[in-house]
Amino acid sequence: MTAEIPARRVQDALDNPFWSSLRSLHRGIALQAGDVSRYPAEYAPFLGVAEEGQRVEAELEALVAPAESVYLIGVAPEPPPGWRLDAFRPLAQMIRATPLPVADGPEILPLGEAHRADVLALTALVYPHYFRARTMDMGRYFGIYQDGRLAAMIGERLGTGECREMSAICTHPDFHGRGYAGRLTAMLTNDTLARGALPFLHVSHENPRALGLYERLGFRHRRDIGFWSLRRG
Repeated sequence: MTAEIPARRVQDALDNPFWSSLRSLHRGIALQAGDVSRYPAEYAPFLGVAEEGQRVEAELEALVAPAESVYLIGVAPEPPPGWRLDAFRPLAQMIRATPLPVADGPEILPLGEAHRADVLALTALVYPHYFRARTMDMGRYFGIYQDGRLAAMIGERLGTGECREMSAICTHPDFHGRGYAGRLTAMLTNDTLARGALPFLHVSHENPRALGLYERLGFRHRRDIGFWSLRRG
C-alpha cells in the first residue's frame, strides 16, 4: 500500500477504531449488544459505538458492570443518567503509507506465551492502564532482549483487513537511547505494509518523546482523535 491518502473505508475505520476492529478483525472475541461492542475485560478496557451521540442505555447496561470504567476513541455515545463520560486530551493518530529504513541492531524476536510474564512486567512499568492479561492475544508481538531482559517491545492491537494499529511500543528505562523503539517500529511498519494494510498508531501529545520519534520516522499526523472514559455509576 503506497497511496498517501487512505481509501474512504479505511478512513472510516480509523475514525472509529474500536468499533471497526470489534466488528471485523476481533469479531470473534467481541461482546455485542445492538450498536455497542466491547472487548472482554481481560483483553482490553475498550468499548465502541456505531455512531456519535447514540442513546444506548440498555446496551451499555448489558455490557458494562456497575462501577466499571471503559474507554472510547473517536466516537462516544450520549451518557445515560448516572453514567460519567470524561474527555481526555485528544490523541494524535498517525499513519505511514511507505516503507521505512530499518536501523541495524539486536535481533527482533516474536513474542509468545513463553514471554508473557516479561511482557506484562514491562507494560506494567512503562505502559500501564490499558494492557491486560490477554492483550497479547489481539495480535502479534515482537521484542528485543538484552542481558536476558525484555528491553523493548511492540505489538498489534486494533485493526481491520486494511489497516492495523501498532501499540505497546515501549522501552525499559534501563535501555533508553539505543534506538530499539525506532528499530521495532520500522520493522513492523514495513511488515504491515507488505501484508497490504496501512499501519497506524495513537500517541499522547503529553508524551513528546514518543511523538518526536514517530515524526522523525516519517509518520504523518492524520488527525487528533477524541479519547474518553465512560464509567457506570
